[in-house]
Amino acid sequence: MADDVTGDILDATYVALCERGYADVTMQDIADHTDKSKATLHYHYDSKRDLMVAFLDYLYEEFTGRVGDPPGETAPERLDAFIERALSPPETDPERRQAFETALLELKAQAPYDEAIRERLVAFDQFLVTRVRDIVADGIESGAFRDVDPADTARFVATTLDGAHTKRVAVGQDIDCTHRMLRSYVQTHLVAGRSDAEVVPE
Repeated sequence: MADDVTGDILDATYVALCERGYADVTMQDIADHTDKSKATLHYHYDSKRDLMVAFLDYLYEEFTGRVGDPPGETAPERLDAFIERALSPPETDPERRQAFETALLELKAQAPYDEAIRERLVAFDQFLVTRVRDIVADGIESGAFRDVDPADTARFVATTLDGAHTKRVAVGQDIDCTHRMLRSYVQTHLVAGRSDAEVVPE
């Protein structure tokens, strides 16, 4: 958990990224959204790159805390809730959400050239895969899901979730479409014997 100083800086980083985007944001832009000087930011983070790496850790903590324990009495219900939470960002303002997701996509584009950024993105992916795999495995054990490969299923779902966020930013694709298609996939390919298994309500 971030302390008060670093928490303020990371909160300011979010605001500055929404306003300026990744490529144009500067340490001064971030400092302007705090009561701290640019020198104070550099005391905690040597460079903009180091701050962005810390910001990804901050996002990871928020994301895993928000989506990691989905509600539901059955595996299909928990998987649907997990997918819904993963697709629903905490930012509700459409313009601000679009601006931030665009900045985040720019940041993700640095991963092929920056090992630390790549490691953080791998952590997000591994979290998604592990959580979905565990839910699917639980569903197979309970008889709610067919005897599929939990790891392959989890990789498919995680890739679809990641692609949905990218396509929303890049081409404006409605993310609700992805949720509908994943829900259909769960019902058609995972739920075992719809007549005797729990069906996720529409």
